[in-house]
Amino acid sequence: MTPLRDDQYDRYARQIQLPEVGGRGQERLLRSRVLVVGAGGLGSPALLYLAAAGVGTLAIADGDRVERSNLGRQVIHDDGSIGRGKAEAAAERVRALNPDVSVEVLPRLEGAALRGAVARFNATLEGSDSVETKFAVNDAALAAGKPAVIGGIHRWEGQVMVVRPGGGACYRCLFETPPAPAALESCEQAGLLGPVAGVVGSLQAVECLKLLLGLEVPAGRLVCYDAAKGTFREVEVRPRPGCPCGAARSAQRAVSASPIEDWGE
Repeated sequence: MTPLRDDQYDRYARQIQLPEVGGRGQERLLRSRVLVVGAGGLGSPALLYLAAAGVGTLAIADGDRVERSNLGRQVIHDDGSIGRGKAEAAAERVRALNPDVSVEVLPRLEGAALRGAVARFNATLEGSDSVETKFAVNDAALAAGKPAVIGGIHRWEGQVMVVRPGGGACYRCLFETPPAPAALESCEQAGLLGPVAGVVGSLQAVECLKLLLGLEVPAGRLVCYDAAKGTFREVEVRPRPGCPCGAARSAQRAVSASPIEDWGE
């Protein structure tokens, strides 16, 4: 395990002071690898906070380009990003924020490419605007035995769910199949208060960091944020009989967060 440099102790001083982190936890973060699917409203704050916390490798998967209408909520981008690929623009911002972080730029991931990417990383943070992608990340994470943090936002509301192989319910236990496209309102159609994305993306980053540090992260729980009411609530999601995640739970029931010494490079 590579010891922290003096400048790294300075950079991460406040979180190193936390007993749950310390120097060894920070070293663990610097060796961690996270895939972030989506560099938009949720991916923006999540990427900034994961990079600031010193997650050593971040892969950014997004095939879209920055539009002016994105800038009210996608705070990793600015006027100079308009017309650029979101993944490339976000990667440039991450590198400028923290040179400790290695950044990979990936296109929009589907099918086998998505499953392969999820398997390569310690955790996946899903922040896309595609319901189909949320289901695909859920399935790929379960198949790979890796955790995922799935988020969604709509108008004044947001949700976060952690999918952790070996325990708890998964995204398909909550929503068995993706709804028909015609049943969904896009952000463009429904509208969205920008800071809602900031709150939910930040919550995703917190849960992801806890996973990387080996801290307790309850699975099978949906955290719901209502900005209009100023409230949070938790919804317990029970495993759905017949859900494919049941087989994964049975095969991986003994799997838990590994100690720092065993964290893979």
